[in-house]
Amino acid sequence: MGISGTMLLRQNFLIILLFFGLVLSGLIFLKNNQKSCKQQIIEQVFIEPKWKQKTSGLRSSPGLLYNQPSVLVGRTDVASVSSWLAPIIWEGTFDPILIDSIYKQHNLTIATTVFALGKYTRFVKDFLESAEQHYFVGFRVHYYLFTDQPESIPEVKMGEKRNLTVLKVQSLNRWQDISMSRMEKLEKLIENELANEADYIFCLDIDTKFYGRWGVESLGRLVGVIHPWFFDAPRDRFTYERRPESQAYIPAGEGDYYYAGAAFGGSLEDVHQLTKTCREKLLIDAANSIEAVWQEESHLNKYFLLNKPSKLLSPEYMWRDINEKAAQIKVIRFSNVAKNYAEVRPNP
Repeated sequence: MGISGTMLLRQNFLIILLFFGLVLSGLIFLKNNQKSCKQQIIEQVFIEPKWKQKTSGLRSSPGLLYNQPSVLVGRTDVASVSSWLAPIIWEGTFDPILIDSIYKQHNLTIATTVFALGKYTRFVKDFLESAEQHYFVGFRVHYYLFTDQPESIPEVKMGEKRNLTVLKVQSLNRWQDISMSRMEKLEKLIENELANEADYIFCLDIDTKFYGRWGVESLGRLVGVIHPWFFDAPRDRFTYERRPESQAYIPAGEGDYYYAGAAFGGSLEDVHQLTKTCREKLLIDAANSIEAVWQEESHLNKYFLLNKPSKLLSPEYMWRDINEKAAQIKVIRFSNVAKNYAEVRPNP
């Protein structure tokens, strides 16, 4: 074969090699693209719930008469704002006529969850009857009651735009397990039923009773309630989880307020993130054979330390019937009722 033939053969070989290189590059691109598509499909399966569109703005009704607000007159015996500028709601810090008028224009639905397992079903009647007198009166409220004894739930007359849904759950032998399981059930309820149905949610204890107004002044993106035992105590007395091994650990010298696990709430999106995070942290603790000192309340306090509430409710919104009334508490709105814990709980 001559020189020209050899050169032609080399050219053909290079062309063939280039062709197969292009084909191989195309196959690699397609494979990566298919993998990317599969990843996108997987991600779509786990997308966050589609939250109900909220009406924004604080529009007052024309001609509405209410007391003139003042920058000089107000509560001087308590703090009405946190160090991160979140309002702290006390009697005398809001005008119920004005804020009711503003929020009724928004056509709100407030989901409210309670758990009544075992002997705690005895508290359902007083809770619901008192809520119908004082809790978001004039607004749409949907109660979701988790219980292992649906047949034991008494009939309570509901007002207009008020509904009760009873959800059966498994019985548990330890009150600590009942407490710790709540976050997962709340997370799933928000995902599966509430995301596009309600505007706000409050998660409350059932062994409680309403004595005064609990209304739209409590609404916010993320709402914590200051615990009645510790509202006037220094942080070194707070019963935070102090063991570093726990996901709920808060070191000495840290902390803002001590929040009650018996009442918290906010927007569906923010409470979903709260319950999801606490559920994950509880599972990590369980895998490491550790249980936070106050179970979900300990994890709630850790969450609120790192994710500051946008609104705080004073102990007016979570008192205890056995507590003496403090001078700062002008109104008791919601209170934990007196009971024999050894008798109503399934274990010590």
